[in-house]
Amino acid sequence: MTFRDSATNPGHTGSWYAASANDKRVHPALAGDIETDVCIIGAGFTGISAALELSERGFSVVVLEAERIGFGASGRNGGQIVNGYSRDLETIAGRYGKDKAIELGKMSLEGGNIIRERVVKYAIDCELEHGGFFAAFTDKQIREMEHHKTDWERYGHTGLEMVSKADVAKYVRTDRYAGGMIDKLGGHIHPLNLVLGEARAAENLGAKIFEGSRVIAVDTDRKRPVVSTGGGSVTASYVLICGNAYLAPLFPQVHGRMMPVSSQVMVTEPLESSLIEDLLPANYCVEDANYILDYYRRTADNRLLYGGGIGYGGNDPKNLTGVIRPNMLKTFPQLKDTKIDYAWSGNFALTLTRIPHMGKLSDKVYFSHGDSGHGVTTTHLLGKILGEAAAGHAERFDVWASLPNLPFPGGRMFRVPLTALGAWYYGIRDKLGV
Repeated sequence: MTFRDSATNPGHTGSWYAASANDKRVHPALAGDIETDVCIIGAGFTGISAALELSERGFSVVVLEAERIGFGASGRNGGQIVNGYSRDLETIAGRYGKDKAIELGKMSLEGGNIIRERVVKYAIDCELEHGGFFAAFTDKQIREMEHHKTDWERYGHTGLEMVSKADVAKYVRTDRYAGGMIDKLGGHIHPLNLVLGEARAAENLGAKIFEGSRVIAVDTDRKRPVVSTGGGSVTASYVLICGNAYLAPLFPQVHGRMMPVSSQVMVTEPLESSLIEDLLPANYCVEDANYILDYYRRTADNRLLYGGGIGYGGNDPKNLTGVIRPNMLKTFPQLKDTKIDYAWSGNFALTLTRIPHMGKLSDKVYFSHGDSGHGVTTTHLLGKILGEAAAGHAERFDVWASLPNLPFPGGRMFRVPLTALGAWYYGIRDKLGV
């Protein structure tokens, strides 16, 4: 195996995304004291989505990033546009009431639409491809997909279509699956190039982005909050906290109600075009229906990007490919001699409810985090909603902020073992097909 480092794009993990980024500029760190309408903490999808929304509305925006734009999950994920949330709308209705499910249902396709609209509007080169395939191993999983499809269609999603076992080969050439479902409104992208393109669009509209600018304090007692870094400060009318799984414990009200969870990704050497086209003929991204799932897709340079695994608490395995390479070979045994060029991990933020958590630390300080594995689309939606709220239109923000968010049982000490125990239980159910 030959894992590449990040020497060509310092400050990022050694991923294929970092190596193939279109924009490798290093932005300066904040130096001195400045004022702005809105200060955003975190330059991932949520923060940059909010920055672009506000910049389009004519507000002055400053974004503070501790590392690099897209350093966290936004620049490390599987690059799949998966609609909806980590819990289906039927579950949401059962927990929070039908009215809340209707409101969230109205927004459930918006994240993907935001991505597609911005890619066109700002000519962002991020290798956008359309279509996603959900793969089922068992008849039970097929029945669950059929139920999920019926539920989605109640909320206006008409892009779903069931796939028989005989037709699986139209989307993925393997004998592992019993069938599945396609989402014509799904798709895949190069996520780091997407967030970099959105960041450049915000900058062109006047936003200022500072990298290497870790926030060390937020003074909320003043009429206008002051956000401080080691090199300066930003005084703003509003502050938006968008750190997600990489948020420092500086904000315990936020950090204490989510758990970082790692997932591993690897990318093969470039494959012959005839081989990669045979493996994934429709060029749809794929994810399976297991509790601890695998996800994979083609890249624009004919590699196979394959992800999976899980590490509660953000802990990485010693061998990054130890779980996912064997799974890749179960799916595509013909790749047994294929080299892995890149392997990395990244953390996403998990909430106990598996529903994103939005709220306020004060009248002027808002936050959003905990997209629970559906971050590519949900962060774009919730970043836009944060921008709307800072612009004085908080109706949709209030819907999200009204949803109860619960601490993990056992506090921070026991949240990892208890969650891992639950994952083990559901993993056994997947293996047994029950």
